[in-house]
This record gives sequence, C-alpha cells and structure tokens, in this order.
Amino acid sequence: MKSLIVGSTDGNAGKTSLIIGLAKATGKSFGYIKPLGDRLVYRKKRVWDYDAALLTNIFGMTQSPEDITVGFEHLKMRFKYDEEGTKNRVLAMAGDVSRSRGTLFVEGGKDIEFGISFYMDVLSLARYLGGKLVIVVGGEENYIVDNVIFIKKFLNFNGIDFRGVIINKVRNVEDFNTVYVPMMQKAGIDILGIIPYQAELTFFSMEYLSQYLLAKVVAGKDGLNRRVNNVFVGAASVDSAYADVKFHRENKLVVTSGDRSDMLLASFEDKCTAAVVITNNIEPPRSILDIADAKQIPVLMVPVGVYETAKQIESLTPLITAGDKHEIAFMERLVKENVNIDELLSD
Repeated sequence: MKSLIVGSTDGNAGKTSLIIGLAKATGKSFGYIKPLGDRLVYRKKRVWDYDAALLTNIFGMTQSPEDITVGFEHLKMRFKYDEEGTKNRVLAMAGDVSRSRGTLFVEGGKDIEFGISFYMDVLSLARYLGGKLVIVVGGEENYIVDNVIFIKKFLNFNGIDFRGVIINKVRNVEDFNTVYVPMMQKAGIDILGIIPYQAELTFFSMEYLSQYLLAKVVAGKDGLNRRVNNVFVGAASVDSAYADVKFHRENKLVVTSGDRSDMLLASFEDKCTAAVVITNNIEPPRSILDIADAKQIPVLMVPVGVYETAKQIESLTPLITAGDKHEIAFMERLVKENVNIDELLSD
C-alpha cells in the first residue's frame, strides 16, 4: 500500500486543494481518508467532514464521507482510543479504502499538532502507515520561512519518509525564489513545489454560500456557480447605495431584507451584482424573482437579519464545491506546473 500523508502548518494552507490537484494530475486510481475531521458538517442527521465529502463527490468515490473519518471531538477521541487503538483503527480504515487502488492520500488535521493528545496528529499517521509525508506551508513570506525552518529544526521525523514541503499561495514567486528559497535550502529543506497565489481561488461560489448559510435558493439556480469577492450590505436607501463605490464593485453580493423591493431591483439592474442574499425569511414578489431568474442571479433566503448574515459571510473560509469545475481544473494545472510530482510520489 503506497500512501502519501499530507499535513500543513495551518488550517488554510491548501492540503485538500493539493490532493485534488495531484489526483487529477496523475489520473490514476487512488484512495482517500481523513482520519481526524476538522470541518464538521451536519446534514440530514448525519455528521461528516467537509473535505471528505468534497473528495467523494468530485471523484465519485464509493465510500461514504462518514467511513473515511474516525471522528472530530478531542474529548470523545481521548476517551475512546489509546495509542494502540488509534493505530489499529487508522490501519483498518486505510486497508478498507486502499484495496485495489494506487496511492492512498491521507489528509491530516488542520495543523501539524492537531490531534496529538490522542495520537492522531499527522506525524503519528505517517508512522502508522509507513508512507511518505509532505507538509504544505502557506501565508506571508516571512511566516513561511519561519514555519519551514521550525519544521526542520524541531520536528522529529524518525521513522518517517519525510519528502519535504510544498509552499502555497506565494504572491511573488520570482522574488520568493531569489530572497527566501536560499534561506530554506541552507537549512536543508527539500522544496517540492512553489505554487503561486491565485486570487480567484479565494472567492466563494454561491453554491458554497448556500450550504454554509443553510439558505433556501428562491431564484437564479442556474447561476449558483457564480463567485463572489465583494459584499455590500443594502440596509440604507437606494440613492445611498448608488453613491457608494462598494455597490459598483465587480462580483458583488448584496445582502438586504426580502421586503426591500427597491434595493433588489437596483441590485438586479447593476451589472456588477453576482448574487443576492435576502434576510428574515421574507420572500419578495414572484415578479421580482423572475428578473433574477432571467439574469441567472442567485437569490438565497435566510431566516436571520441583515447584519447577522453579513457577519456570518465575513467570517467564512472560502472553500470549493464539487460543482466548481473550472476551479478544480485550475488546481490540476497549478499542481502539474508547479509541483515535482515524480519526486513526491516516487518509491
């Protein structure tokens, strides 16, 4: 069983994106598990990890997301498993998933130490499975260098086939190669790839937002693949909105009450509006929603107020969905062009 364990220094470094890109780029049969979930999703009285559900949906995997994650909560996990029990549970799960497949991708928790108190951190997973380990590091340049050198100096890789690091979300690759890469190479770090920052991958789709807000889609279902990178709170008058430069920014999401027909019509008329969220469970007249349908502008309805909804949206972490075909293809291309796949997956 060949396995690649993918860890990261923080929760948004890009582990899942890397795995999707690798799976697409190699085009070979693979297995996937995420033993320790860190993105809890509750749907229809079932609990699973968002990333696990995403991989199974994108690749049409036969496993249920519930069956490729051991658990979420630290207290329950500490109570349920000792070190030997954790190891046996992970090995059994890996064995069930990896039969008759090529590489088994194993996604670690949100950061390197996550789960260490019950023996399910990414280094422990690598030791149990005897696979290759890669760590994804992302963020501001000096933060990346600090993290990479910390990894080399202070982590214990005894008994682990540590292949190196992949640097993600680098804003200026040429400058990074000139200034920062020599520091890491001097410290003895194997860099298996440097992936440039892509702004469009930080936008969220309306399909994802509808899931995140548990919203009802009342119009514009054909436009759920639209992506948003600006949010405008439509609580004031329409005249005030027109005078605000934020109202005219591209890929704009408008958050307003469902009884603000004037704001809805103004939003639908503005070419920069990508989508609308209406609040307080107030559904506008059908004649207004018909305009959104005609223009394929998604309209989501939520039960809470305008400012609470805007706050929820502000705090979300943009994630892709299985329907984001363009973004998935983009990840494949980024991995092909910027990651040493042969070195990463070789025996």
